[in-house]
Amino acid sequence: MPHIDIMIEDSRWEDAALGPLATRAFSASFDALALSDTFEVSLLGCDDARIAGLNADFRGKPSPTNVLSWPSTDLSSQTPGGAPDQPDTADPELGDIAIAYETCQREATEQQKPFEDHVSHLLVHGLLHLLGYDHENEPDAALMEGLEREILAKMGVPDPY
Repeated sequence: MPHIDIMIEDSRWEDAALGPLATRAFSASFDALALSDTFEVSLLGCDDARIAGLNADFRGKPSPTNVLSWPSTDLSSQTPGGAPDQPDTADPELGDIAIAYETCQREATEQQKPFEDHVSHLLVHGLLHLLGYDHENEPDAALMEGLEREILAKMGVPDPY
């Protein structure tokens, strides 16, 4: 199981069991990718106001979003649709993820999905960003979304797309 450093800024995340959801999502992702469990991820459970500030500071978009990721190292492939580089076990920090409660709740309701399933998807999505996966072009999106579907299916979570 990967090491997860969790900071809860919004107590609703405690009630929603963010820690166990993250442990399950990250463990399933690590298993699917055959990664060592020596890696570390920092996770911030926050609200829309906090993530809007982070989104403005880091992406120039002053609005809330569901999840943000900050990889410690750029592992992305230079070839569209190519697999990212493997993380280096000598540098166990993969990066940071922030997830916003209100946006996740609203999206789950709008999409008629269980909140836990939607959050699990977003945690897998955020972790894959830390690992160099992206969806900026069609080949990269196909690779990342296919991997998300595979991981979530192993968790018993329906296809989010």
